[in-house]
Amino acid sequence: MSQLKTLLKNLGPGLLFASMAIGTSHLVLSTKAGAQYGWIMVIPIVLANIFKYPFFEFGIRYTNVTGKSLIEGYLNRGKGYLWLYAIITLVTTFTILAALYVVTAGLFINLFDISNIGVSTVALGLFVLISTILIIGRYRFLETSLKFVVSILFTALLVTTALVVFKGQITPVANFERPEIFNEVGILFLIGLIGWMPTAVEASSWLSLWSLEKYKISGTKPSLKEALQEFNSGYFLTALLAIFFLVIGWMTLYGSNTELSGNATIFADQVVQLFTTHIGNWAYIFIAVSAFATMFSTCMTAHDAIARVSLDIVGLLTPKDKNFSGRRFYASGVIILALVNFVVLSAFGANMGLLVALATFISFVLAPVVGFMNLKNVMSHDLPSALRPKKGLQYLTYAGILFLSFFAIYYCWMVLF
Repeated sequence: MSQLKTLLKNLGPGLLFASMAIGTSHLVLSTKAGAQYGWIMVIPIVLANIFKYPFFEFGIRYTNVTGKSLIEGYLNRGKGYLWLYAIITLVTTFTILAALYVVTAGLFINLFDISNIGVSTVALGLFVLISTILIIGRYRFLETSLKFVVSILFTALLVTTALVVFKGQITPVANFERPEIFNEVGILFLIGLIGWMPTAVEASSWLSLWSLEKYKISGTKPSLKEALQEFNSGYFLTALLAIFFLVIGWMTLYGSNTELSGNATIFADQVVQLFTTHIGNWAYIFIAVSAFATMFSTCMTAHDAIARVSLDIVGLLTPKDKNFSGRRFYASGVIILALVNFVVLSAFGANMGLLVALATFISFVLAPVVGFMNLKNVMSHDLPSALRPKKGLQYLTYAGILFLSFFAIYYCWMVLF
């Protein structure tokens, strides 16, 4: 019981990580993996979560031990490390955030049948609402609200998964053949699934900054063991929900030859229909609100994290007498991000897929590099030797770097040649 109380007290960064990760990667990719390729796709989902684990764990470890952000650790390794991370952040900032808001706006229109308002208008409303919430409520509100959102989502998913399994798998259509996994289409899907499961590796610094904010607000810092326990709970929940989504897709669509939309908002509506088929139409509004809350919380956590990361990078690249950690700078960062991403959304809405593809390419290809940078941080003299990762975790890190490097090289070869 005392361990549970400690876990609930320290709940924060791991919860925000789970909320941020359970977005389109889970809602779309996991469900689609099960629907198209069946249960076999649980293997890459589990492998991706295992091999990426150390990179995110290091964000918690480094900050808990040193009291500094992972990004500050990059600067300690050399200014080149920080500039490289700044470039990655710059590219993803003005693409992924805009794309998340587009998906969330489209999902809102689709789920609640609002046909007389455009996506850009709804997205603008979301930018204003989320920016206001972040500026007024900041981290404390973010953490409190997400406890309810994640609880509702987990309950809805658990009930649906149990009902789907109880009902049993659908009967495949005559002469059904599973699509090839190892042709060009299958491998590209596999790479996308692995690249965004549970999320992009550069989000490890988001965990680091959330941890710093949590310590500042609470006035206390948990032990390394307690901090890792909280993170591990959020990480395990993230992986478990990915499997839930996969099972729902596998049991209800695999073998049906159902055409799945490539549009994330339409596909999200298809997912909601899968839920209501097994729970009942009465549950549509409950599931629709849960699905929207999932994407809304992803927008909120990503917006908050990118604002913090941007300010941290700018602060470290400017003279030492400048302080970008105040409330005024945070509010400015949130507003600037909202304005710039709304301009990107409005100007490049038709080509948003191309922009996201660019961000995905850079994020995926440089994932092993970011992973290596994180390893350099936690193996440096910034940490006492007793608090550095044990040999087993180090070996898993090297295996993860090789795993991601293989897919990154293969991805470059397929895209460029």
